Amino acid sequence: MSVSRALLGLLEPQAQHGYTLRRRYDDWFGAGRPLKSAQVYATLQRLARDGLVDFAGVSPGEGPDRRVYAITEAGVYELERWLTEPEVPDVSGTRRALFAKVVIALNSGRPAREVLDQQRQAHLARMREMRANRQSGDLLTQLAADFELYHLDADLKWIDGAEARLDRLAAVVATPETPTPSKQVR
Repeated sequence: MSVSRALLGLLEPQAQHGYTLRRRYDDWFGAGRPLKSAQVYATLQRLARDGLVDFAGVSPGEGPDRRVYAITEAGVYELERWLTEPEVPDVSGTRRALFAKVVIALNSGRPAREVLDQQRQAHLARMREMRANRQSGDLLTQLAADFELYHLDADLKWIDGAEARLDRLAAVVATPETPTPSKQVR
């Protein structure tokens, strides 16, 4: 996710200081990966350098005064561009790593089925966590849990499909020639 674009979106309704932006980001998007204050301020500095936010004043508070930032017209344009541009579907690093582990296990004579079984168990455990979050969480938590659950379910289907093809994949991996895209396992 683009932290800079999310901060622009959080700034659009009203000017805010970095502390509020970090807190709102973490509340909405930071589950398991909260932003560091330094990242927020470094991102705001880059956005200001690029003309997407401006310094809008100082807000007194406990401790030092807080700089307030506001989105610029160029920032609104960039936010609109980002919101209307569809995300390119991408296979996550976890999926690429799992595929690589299966191929490497087969290539080295290790039990690829065990690799798939261990990953299946990890996915099922994560699904149990997400179901609990969905039941006990607020609407944003439920929506985030659904997103992850649907992706985990797709991963489990891939694991099942890969397991069904292990013997054929082992034969392809065992051939001494380098496989090309035209020799994909089906």
